[in-house]
Formats: sequence, structure tokens, C-alpha cells
Amino acid sequence: MITSLLSADLPPIAAPEIQYSLLGPLFIIAGAAVLGVVVEAFWPRGSRFVVQTGLAVVAIVAAIVDTVLVYNDLDRIEAALQARGQVAAEGALSIDGPGVFAWGSLLVFGLLSMMLFAERRLEGGMSAFTGRAADAPGSAAEAEAVKLRVEHSEIFPLALFALVGMMLFATANDLLTMFVALEVLSLPLYLLCGLARRRRLLSQEAALKYFLLGAFSSVFFLYGIALAYGYSGSFDLAAIDRAVTNRTGGENMLLAATALIAVGLLFKIGAAPFHTWTPDVYQGAPTPVTAFMAAGTKAAAFLALLRVFFVAFGGSSWDWRPMIVAIAIITMFLGAVVSISQTDVKRMLAYSSIAHAGFLLVGFVGVYAGVAGSDRITSVSSVLFYLAVYGLSSIGAFAVVTLVRDSGGETTHLSKWAGLGRTSPWLAGSFAVFMLSFAGIPLTGGFIGKWGVFSAAYSGGFWWLVVIGVLISALAAYFYVRVIVLMFFTDPVGDGPTVAVPSALTTVVIVVAVLGTVGLGIIPGPVLDLAQHAGAFVR
Repeated sequence: MITSLLSADLPPIAAPEIQYSLLGPLFIIAGAAVLGVVVEAFWPRGSRFVVQTGLAVVAIVAAIVDTVLVYNDLDRIEAALQARGQVAAEGALSIDGPGVFAWGSLLVFGLLSMMLFAERRLEGGMSAFTGRAADAPGSAAEAEAVKLRVEHSEIFPLALFALVGMMLFATANDLLTMFVALEVLSLPLYLLCGLARRRRLLSQEAALKYFLLGAFSSVFFLYGIALAYGYSGSFDLAAIDRAVTNRTGGENMLLAATALIAVGLLFKIGAAPFHTWTPDVYQGAPTPVTAFMAAGTKAAAFLALLRVFFVAFGGSSWDWRPMIVAIAIITMFLGAVVSISQTDVKRMLAYSSIAHAGFLLVGFVGVYAGVAGSDRITSVSSVLFYLAVYGLSSIGAFAVVTLVRDSGGETTHLSKWAGLGRTSPWLAGSFAVFMLSFAGIPLTGGFIGKWGVFSAAYSGGFWWLVVIGVLISALAAYFYVRVIVLMFFTDPVGDGPTVAVPSALTTVVIVVAVLGTVGLGIIPGPVLDLAQHAGAFVR
């Protein structure tokens, strides 16, 4: 029988069709990450850190240029296919306006984060990462690594692998690819969280918590994928949508699949009640890694959330929309209220991140039906703009955190920040700009971002949710203004906070973040139009 099967005339297997021109940014970042592993293995240790930094920066810049070309190419695709984008890589990825816009945002966040990773002046010529992760904290081996000035240059390929996972996550067109992308972006971050040079036990605790809770949420996500496959017979988002629209399976299985997939995605964006990892991980991880996670992971996860619920489960929106509304209210309220009681800057920014996840969910439940060139603010366009603004402000805020120091390194207790406006007016002024943007004060990008998500929710008929969001925004403004008052109108304790002199890398990050935050508040038109022009998801 085996012989007859082998000798039978079987139809030829068609070679997969890969749209290399559209997937160029992914290949650039993935190739640089693999090359970084090779450099780590064979390049002389003395200059390895500089080479890895240069490789990461050049790769991200090249990917940004290619992303612009891909975005421009979407117009040609729209003219040919009547859709702004297309499904590529044998159905695995959707290269559409929202996805490519997310690529651009993620790459900019990655570039700024790599500059923070490469900062070496603050630790006496060393980076913020431990020399040898295998050395026990406080051991003789760790002291030897410090004496020999060993540096962890593996951080750059790890960050690039996380970045390519984020890009895949934002454009995945089937649930299996989305799960693989989730693991690709998560595993390097678990490692990076435990590599802090100072307060290593706190850093390792953060990494362990993130790993355990992240693995737990991944199981929920994977079980939801299995149920979605059982309901529709496919992992493809468009096929799931057809099954949902036609109601071809059991209602209970559909509801269970939706709920479990939502748990996995809401964990990644830090929405309540799946937020408990956020404060501890943000506080314990090296601050450059915290900045990278706060901006990049949230952006990628929100794009995945939008894509799954609008493309795959759009036909059952009456079932899942009340759940998202409830989670949005709980997340906004919890993030705003708990932030008031925080005395640590990084934990305060973590709860701020939770509150902003709630504001983003307000836009998420608004009107969809986005089309390219539409003047109507939609869920997709408002969330894209908000993520761009929030990411810039977050990276800038954490960059400032790295510069306020004492003899033990970064000092994040709020009492140590008293009088910072007198010690370093430009640094305190920059942090104030980010706080005002988080609060949604006019003339900052945060104001336009909140206006966008509230407009989308109002257009979708959720005016009462907008009222709740505005009230919670007013409550949240208290702890942002409190920090500004502390920096400028409170007498310093002792000699006041010590501000380290950064290299040009951290300075550029802060300046770019300030200019971007203010620029998107005063002249939001170009980026807002870009988000509007991105249009809807392709299927």
C-alpha cells in the first residue's frame, strides 16, 4: 500500500507566496536580531556593546524607512484591490493601514528605547544592566564582574526579538500566528526585566512575577484559541467572523472563546482586573526596559485586541461590548484612585498606565466602520493616535526617572523629587510636560488623544461612558499636578535631589519626547490625518 501511495500521481505542492516587499520591516528587525546573536558569540568583548548598539539603531532606522515605503505602497494596493492593504504570507499577516501605522509607532518607540539601553554615563561608564545575570546578587562573582567591567550586550538582540514580536502581534491575521507573536515578544521581556544592575533582587522578583503571570495568561489565550477553532473550524480571523455572523456553532463555546482570548489580551495591556503584575514589574525592571514595555507592549497588544474583536468577533459585538465597557470603567477608576496613594514614581506611572488602558478601552467600544480618508473619528484612528502620544510621553517620563539619583542609583521615592525644579529646571519642566499630557491638559498630545477616544465613544452612542471618563480624568489630574507642585513649589529635603548628567543619547530621547508631546498637542493634524487615512482592518 505504501508503495502504491508513493508511486501515485500526487498533485504538486505549490510554493508559498510571500510578499517580501510588504514584509521588509519585519525581516530587517528579525535579521538584525539574529545577527546580534552571532555578534554576541564571536565579536571581541571589548567593543561588543558599541557594535550591538550600532547594529540595533541602524536596523531600526532602516526598518522605519522601509515602513514609510510600505505605507505609501498601500495606496497602490487600494487602487488595485479596493482595499487599503492585503493579507500576506499565506494568510498569516494583514498588512493594512492600522498595522503599518502601528509598525511605525513601535519602531520609533524601539529606537528611543535603544538609546536608553545604550546610556553608560549614569553608572560610571557602564549600562543599567547587570554584567552577568547568572551571578547571585551580592556574591563574589558579581563583585568580580563589576571589577572587570563586564557588560550585558545581549540586551540588544533580546530587545530586537521583542520588537519583531510586537510587530507580528499587531498584524497577525490568524490566532495561531498571534499566539506565536505573543510568545516571541514576551519571552525576551521576561529576561530583560531581571537584568537590573542595581536592586537585583527586586528586579529578579519582577521578572519572576511577570513570567508566571504572563505564562498563566498565555494559557487562557491558548485555550480561547482552541475554543474559537472548535467553533469555527479555522484559526483565520475572517473565517471566524463568517462563522460568528452565521452562528454556525454553539453559543456557549463562542462566549467562552471570546472571554478567554480577552483575558490574554487584556493582561498584556494592563487592564483591571488583570493588572496586578504592572506595578511590581514596572518598579523592579531596569527603567529603560520599563519604558520599552510601557510604550511598545501596550501598543502592540491594543492593535491585536482591536483586530481580534473587530475582525473575528465583530458579529458578536452585542455580546462582548458590555464586558469591555465594564472593564474600561473599572480600569480607569482603579488606576486613577490607586495612583493617588503611591509614593514611588515608577509605581505611580504604572498605575497611570493602567488608567490610560481604561481610557483607550473607552475609544475601543466606540464606533468602528472606519474607511480611508473619512473625517469621522473611529475607534481605530483614535486608539492609534492615543497610543502614539502615550508612548512618546511614557518613554520621556521614564528617561527622566533614570536621571534623578542618589548614592544607591535611581531614587524614585516622591519625597526625593521635592525641589527638582530648582536643581534642574529643564528636567523638571520636561517631566511636567509629560504629566500634563497624561492628565489631558490642552496644548499637549494627551488632550488630543483623550478627545479622540471620547469622540469615538460618543459617536458610538456611549455618551454616558464619556461623562464617566471625563470625571475620572479630572480625578486623575490630581496626582499628576501633585508631582508638579512637589517639584516646583516644595522645599527640597536636605541638599535636594541629585541630577546626573546624561550623555547625548538620553538627552535626545527626552528632547524628542517633549517636542513630540507638545507638537502633537499644538499641531496634531498630520499624525491625526495619518491615523484617519490608515482606514480599517483588511480581512
